[in-house]
Amino acid sequence: MKLRSWIYNIKQGIKNIFRNRLFSLASIATMTACLFLFGLFYALSVNLNHIIAETEKSICITVFFENNISESRIKEIGNKITARSEVYYIKFTSAEEAWNNYKQEHFKGYENLVEGFKDDNPLANSASYSVYLTDITKQDDIVAYLKTIDGIRSVNSAKAASETLAVIAKVVGIISMGIIGILIFVAIFLISNTITIGITVRKDEIAIMKLIGATDIFVRAPFIVEGIIIGLLGSVIPLVIVYFAYDYALNYLLNKNSIILGSMTLLSSHEIFSILIPVTLIIGLGIGYLGSYFTLKKHIKV
Repeated sequence: MKLRSWIYNIKQGIKNIFRNRLFSLASIATMTACLFLFGLFYALSVNLNHIIAETEKSICITVFFENNISESRIKEIGNKITARSEVYYIKFTSAEEAWNNYKQEHFKGYENLVEGFKDDNPLANSASYSVYLTDITKQDDIVAYLKTIDGIRSVNSAKAASETLAVIAKVVGIISMGIIGILIFVAIFLISNTITIGITVRKDEIAIMKLIGATDIFVRAPFIVEGIIIGLLGSVIPLVIVYFAYDYALNYLLNKNSIILGSMTLLSSHEIFSILIPVTLIIGLGIGYLGSYFTLKKHIKV
C-alpha cells in the first residue's frame, strides 16, 4: 500500500474515533481504568516479591560441627557449601563469638552472673556456619546435601518460614496472572464493541468501496488504526497517572512514615517503570490491534 493510502487510512481511523466519540471515550476510559489497575497491581506485586526475596535472604540454615573438628576441615566444609548454586553466601561464627552474642542477649544487666564462668566457654562446641540461600524453595535440597558431609553434627533450618514464603510467592503469582487475564479480556471486549459500531455505521460505504475495487487491507486499515490509537491512548494515560501516584506514595512512605516500612525496602520508580512502561504499551497496542482484528474478521467479509 502506498504512503498516500496509509495517510488516508490513518486519517479515516482518527475520524472513526470522532464519529463514535462516546464509544471511543468509553473504550479509552475502560482501558485506562484496566491498565491503571494493572499498573498498581504490578507495582504492589513486584514490591511484595522484592520484600519476600529480601526476607528469604535473611532466613538461614545453621550448620554445627562435630566436636574437636580441625579448622582446616571447617574451611573445607565452607568451600563445599559455597560451591553450591543454591547458596547466596555463608557466615562463620566461632565459639567465642557465639558465647559473646549469647551473653549480650541473655545476660544484659546481669553481667555479674557471667563472672562465674570466668574463662570457661559453655558454648565451646557451638562454632557454626549460617548458610543463606538464593532461593528459599531450595532449602530442603541443601539441607539434605549438608547432612551428607562428614564433620557436620547437626543442621537447623527454618522450614516453616520457608514454606510460608514459598506459598505466598505462589499465591501472588497466580492472582497476578488471573487479574491481568481478566483485565485484558475486558479491554479487548470493549474495543471490539467500538469497532463493531464503526463497521455498522460505515457498512454501506464499505460495500461501495469493495464494488469499486478497494483491496482488503485498504478496507480494514482504518479500523486497525482506530483500535491501535485507542489502545495507545488507553495505555499512555494510566502510565502517567500510576507514575505520579507511585512516586508520591514512595516519597511519602520513605520521608514521613519510615516506621511503617521498618527494615523493608521498596523498589524505586526507575526499577518499576523501566519494565512497566514497555509492557503496558505493548499490552495496550496489542489489545487495540487484536480487538480490531478479530472484530473485522467476524463482521467484514472481504
